[in-house]
Amino acid sequence: MLKIYDVVLVMAGDAARIADRIERKDRDLARQMRRAMQSVALNVAEGMGSLSGHKRQRYSTALGSAREVLACVQVAQAMRSIGPVDAQVLDRMDHVIATLGRLVYRHAS
Repeated sequence: MLKIYDVVLVMAGDAARIADRIERKDRDLARQMRRAMQSVALNVAEGMGSLSGHKRQRYSTALGSAREVLACVQVAQAMRSIGPVDAQVLDRMDHVIATLGRLVYRHAS
């Protein structure tokens, strides 16, 4: 099992708490964020059990979805739907994105 999967699950909890805050002002953005977060976790899990070509596709999809989760946070902040987000939460999102990026692009060479 990938070590990052445990971090993804923690990120899912973080995202759920943030989505609850966003939902008070923007229900659609909160739902989109939840769907994107689910996609991260499910595609990482699926990738762990896939063969090389499919594995990269799953991790690539997870990477795009992780970036989408972060973008939802940034858009919510820019639109003043939420205030500041804990730096550790943002660092964890960046860590997941960076790790997935390494998994995707390492195989692309």
